[in-house]
This record gives sequence, structure tokens and C-alpha cells, in this order.
Amino acid sequence: MRARHVAASGCLLAALSFGVAACGSDDNSGSSSTGSSGSSSGSKSLTIYSSLPLQGDSRAQSLSVVNGEKLALESQGGKVGDYTIKYVSLDDSTAAAGKWDPGATSGDARKAAQDKSTIGYLGEFNSGASAISIPILNEAGVLQVSPSNTATGLTRSLGADKGEPDKYYPSGKRTYGRVVPADHIQGAAQVSYQKDNGCKKTYLLNDKEVYGSGLVKNVVAAAKTQGLPIAGNTGIDPKAANYRSVATTIKATGADCVFFGGITDNNAVQLFKDLHAAMPTAKLFGPDGVAETAFTTKLGSSVEKVTYVTNPTLDPKLYPASGQEFFKNYKAKYGADPEAYAIYGYEAMGVMLEAIKNAGAKGNDRQAVIDAFFKIKNRESVLGTYSIDENGDTTLSDYGGDRVVDGKLVFDKVIKAQTS
Repeated sequence: MRARHVAASGCLLAALSFGVAACGSDDNSGSSSTGSSGSSSGSKSLTIYSSLPLQGDSRAQSLSVVNGEKLALESQGGKVGDYTIKYVSLDDSTAAAGKWDPGATSGDARKAAQDKSTIGYLGEFNSGASAISIPILNEAGVLQVSPSNTATGLTRSLGADKGEPDKYYPSGKRTYGRVVPADHIQGAAQVSYQKDNGCKKTYLLNDKEVYGSGLVKNVVAAAKTQGLPIAGNTGIDPKAANYRSVATTIKATGADCVFFGGITDNNAVQLFKDLHAAMPTAKLFGPDGVAETAFTTKLGSSVEKVTYVTNPTLDPKLYPASGQEFFKNYKAKYGADPEAYAIYGYEAMGVMLEAIKNAGAKGNDRQAVIDAFFKIKNRESVLGTYSIDENGDTTLSDYGGDRVVDGKLVFDKVIKAQTS
């Protein structure tokens, strides 16, 4: 699969063992690659793979993202210049796990890396999954664009764990980017939203995954900057039968608000119900990891009233004309409103197609397409105008604050949370 198969195997083994990649380099230069990286298929038929959790609580959200990706490709007639683009949707979840799974994720990444026609990879949905797939695709020199990853450490060292992000890039070159603002933005937005809603002391919980634990670190940093006292910070057992003891502990601290950094699949509904039962007047906050119908439709009317969610998707009216057109076209084609991340799926595909286009005669050369992606500036998109920075991050920074009404997310306000 890769010229440096020994190093790659070591990275993959570490990734599967610890949920993250464990090797890398301090060299982030974008110079031309060797070996399988940067290779040209020499073909006019190219493949873009998508890897998302199509089983468990994330299924509805992921299918909506897939639909968004398909719409973007269809809008271009399935082609970029002389290149015909084949789209392949993969599942990085298993029925046994009921959510994304390390083995399934690495399998998806290897499949794409081994396919000579592969020019790009859209995924993963979960940041912990991308911590596994990035090194595999990085060694193969495949451009990876996520529609939804927000964990800061995937792209930057500020607020990240030791060794991040370099340990995800064993080739020493960057191959990954995202179209959604990272969690240094969401952390600031979350604290702002809590303060806006009168929180005096907040308690932090996380699901112990890369995304959840990383997000909480960003919330801690933002809380310090914005002057919001933290009553406690604890990881939960995602497989617990209930969280009554956790709720009792939090109640004793006097916290009037609770934030859960995690995903719906990790027992978020049960957690919110138990917290509300013990602390009926406390306000409960969640991140984009629960911004989906699998969470909102199961809370019940009483819990809904005290639930607040930060979500990068804004009110459709706040997007440019092309963004508003996306929502209209999506509903017309699929008969329902899109889940929160569908528009990001659309844009992830769109920006990848632009990178292929901008690579010109080298649109079938992996390194040329990667280079073109990192050079994207002032792209006018369904999300608004943005650039890709040197880390692979979008320059977009607005977050939405949402409430839950009758089982649905309802846009509340725009949260301006730009940070350095």
C-alpha cells in the first residue's frame, strides 16, 4: 500500500491500540512527496471516498451528510474538467459498536489508500476516527477533508495533547483539512453561550473520546479567559446504565449549569435525563456532537426546556444565496430538511472538487490536489466566503446557539467567538 510499509504498520497498530496515531514528524512542509504519495493515476476516472458512521445514533446525520456530498457532485455533473468523478460511500461504524469503530475506520482508510484511482477522502465524522484514518491516508498522500471534525489537535498544537498534531502526519507533510470551525472556536462559543444564559458556575463532563475530551480542554481555557467558574471536570462511562450518582455529585457542587463534551452515541440522552431529574432548574449544554435528531427527539419536553446546543450550522436565512438554495434543493430532492451537518458535507465535496479543478492538468495527481487545497483563498461557498489556512482549517468562525423545541433544533442566535 505504501513504500514505507513498516512505518505505516507501526502507526496503524498504535492507532488501533490507543485510538490515536502514535508517530509523526515535526516537518509540516508541503513539498512534493515520494513513493505512493503524490502519485498520478494517469487516468481520467477518479474516485472520492466518503467514510461516515452509517449505523447507530449517528446514522440519520451521516446519511444527510452523504446526501449533501452527492448533491455537490451532481451540481458539477459528476465531472471536473476532463475528469469523471466516482463517489463511494463507506461505513466506519459496526452494528456491534453501534457507532464508529477503530477497525472499520482503518479498513475504510486502507481501502481508499490502496485504490489507485483515489484522489480524495471525505471523513471522518468523528474526530477520534480521523485520528486513526489520517496517518493511513497521509502515508498514501491522499487529500482528506472532513465535513465535521472539530478536535483542535488534528490540525494545531494550541490547546492540544502532547505530540499533536504532528503525530498524525507520519510523512511529515499535511494532507488533511476541514470545512467546519475547530473546537478552539466552539469552546469560546460554548462559554459565551453559557454566560449569555446566566450561568454562574458550570460543571464539565466528557465522554473520554478524542473529540469530547479535547473540546472540554478548550472550554476550560475559554472559561478562564471569560471568567466563568468551573465547579468540576469529570469523564463519564459511556456504557453506564444511568448517571444518577454523577448528577448527585454535580448537584452538591452548587453548579447551575452543566456542559457535556461528547456525542449522542455515548449515552447523551440518558445523561441529560438523569441530570435534569436531579437538578431540574440547572441548564444543560451540549456541543455539535449532539446536534442531531437522534438526540433531540428523545429528550422529552421537560428536558428540552433546559437544553442548549452549540452548532456551527446557522439559520438558513443567514447564509448566502447559494446556501439558501442548498436547503431548498435538499428538501426538494430528499423530502425532508437536512440534519445539521449536511451543508458541511456539501461544502466538503465542493472544496475538494475545486482543489481538483485548480490542479489543472495535474487533477489526477494526489500531491498537486493537496497543494491546490491548501492554496484555496476567498472561496465563495454555500457557507460564505472563507480561506483554508496553513493548518488546513477554515477561516469561518461563527457558531450558532440552538434550543430544542418539539424534538427539533431551533436556531437561537449567532455566537461570535473568533479566537487566535
